[in-house]
Amino acid sequence: MIRSISVTGSTGSIGTQTLAVASHLGIEVKAISANNNAEKIFDQVRKFRPKLVSLNDHNAVKRLLEMMGSDFPGTEVISGQQGNIEVASYPDVDMTVAAMVGVAGLESVLAGIKAGHDIALANKETLVAGGAFVMEAAEKAGVKILPVDSEHSAIWQCLPDNEEPGKIIRRLFLTASGGPFRGWNKERLVNVNVEEALSHPTWIMGNKITIDSATLMNKGLEVIEAHWLFNVDPANIRVVIHPQSIIHSMVEFVDGSVLGQLGFADMKIPIQAALTRKERVEGVFREFDPVNASPIVFEEPDMRTFRCLPLAFDALKTGGSMPAVMNSANEKAVELFLGRRISFLDIPELIEETMDLHSRIGVVKEIDYETISELDKWARSVTGKAV
Repeated sequence: MIRSISVTGSTGSIGTQTLAVASHLGIEVKAISANNNAEKIFDQVRKFRPKLVSLNDHNAVKRLLEMMGSDFPGTEVISGQQGNIEVASYPDVDMTVAAMVGVAGLESVLAGIKAGHDIALANKETLVAGGAFVMEAAEKAGVKILPVDSEHSAIWQCLPDNEEPGKIIRRLFLTASGGPFRGWNKERLVNVNVEEALSHPTWIMGNKITIDSATLMNKGLEVIEAHWLFNVDPANIRVVIHPQSIIHSMVEFVDGSVLGQLGFADMKIPIQAALTRKERVEGVFREFDPVNASPIVFEEPDMRTFRCLPLAFDALKTGGSMPAVMNSANEKAVELFLGRRISFLDIPELIEETMDLHSRIGVVKEIDYETISELDKWARSVTGKAV
């Protein structure tokens, strides 16, 4: 059992549930960071009394300091991206929980790795954009990257600890709920609005990941992440629609056996699995009932209508800098959709246009953080200008 953690993105959906699990397990929370929700992070300061707190927004820092007054002399408050880095690399922490949204979380994950912390990874964009060199950095530092996404956690929980995954896995089955528009065709999707896209049928998540789920890009990002986490060829990763969200993913082993992890939709289960390194201890969860979970249905994803999923497979096949460009284009397109500047069906169109342009300019095969940072700005600019 780990003794202490730091959490980036502590006020988001994963961050708040992480703190709830940490409280249940008696794990000390030494450092936390968030964007600009001073009120919510103040509640966390009161409960956990961390040593270090960071907010990206300077005005939010001012509000937080006013609320704290002189009652928390043991808590330092800092700001900006450097604050996220310091939280992720806070000394004498056993594990950093990376719960920031988007590629902005990559730098802090690298800082946590450099500090020698195991990483509980809820930020899938980190491996989408920087898979090869992030995994290499973790190996060199002798730290583990433990998945928090329910799908990757399900796979990890099915794997033995003493075996190399790439040698015993034949195929991975990543399950997807299908989002709010499962079974819709393009004609029905033309007039989809933001509120409809944010109405996820089974999971409660932040806005960005909820839109990604509706477009199936979330599953595409998970395919790329699974490739790096488990050393499985993309051709052996299959996405299946499973609207009940009961089976969170499955592993087919080389001997033909198939194992899956089941349970009602509750992110506290994969979070606890990561924080305990798969040790089975009493948790806080909804008791599973297989009768009420029935029937269990599987369907093929509609890749002709939901173009984001095949675009992610294409990006992974191309490799190099293409997944990073695809990810940044998607982040910008989702931002534009949430801002009501583009339609739902414009999201994959803009991503594909940006990927095509990057392909014509030239894909970078060997990437590092600086390359990703530059391409992130480029892809966002190109995607935004298309509107």
